[in-house]
Amino acid sequence: MQVNHVELVMSAVDPVQYPTTGYPEIALVGRSNVGKSSLTNVLINRNSYARTSSQPGKTQTLNFYNVEDQLYFVDVPGYGYAKVSKSEREKWGQMIETYLTQRDQLRGVVSLIDARHAPTEADVTMYQWLAYYEIPTLIVATKADKIARGKWNQTVSQIKKTLNLPSTDNIVMFSAPKKSGKDDVWNWIEQQAFGEES
Repeated sequence: MQVNHVELVMSAVDPVQYPTTGYPEIALVGRSNVGKSSLTNVLINRNSYARTSSQPGKTQTLNFYNVEDQLYFVDVPGYGYAKVSKSEREKWGQMIETYLTQRDQLRGVVSLIDARHAPTEADVTMYQWLAYYEIPTLIVATKADKIARGKWNQTVSQIKKTLNLPSTDNIVMFSAPKKSGKDDVWNWIEQQAFGEES
């Protein structure tokens, strides 16, 4: 998709605040500081539209980005950040679960994992949870430019094994600085949102 118009239309914590336009939605999930904002900025051809924060755990709402009046990217609060209080984490968890399980417009989830490390326990839990609810999921391994190209296959194998993925088709190695993987991510999003290959 060629993106010219993007707008952060709302930050929601409750279903009554969700958009009512009916556009398909693609959610982005991942640990704090895994690179969700960087991925979003590359996908929408902006340098710093989605806020990249050096302070993990800063996003505390579901942020809906209207892309070309055709779909929404939904930035979900990062998980696995210890400095947030337990009650706060539980509140976020409830908000995220409500959105992911009850939102009819949700067409799929892009789950981000740091390619430099094996998926964490929280990453595995999130993937198992999405699989349980049968939500179409694309794994995007971020910061791939920090890994030698010759080791990418090894990284993909490790992610597949740790998450117990049925195939490697749903793993994309992604680098924000080099924009590698961008087209593959967009192809998956368009397939999920509109049922078409680009």
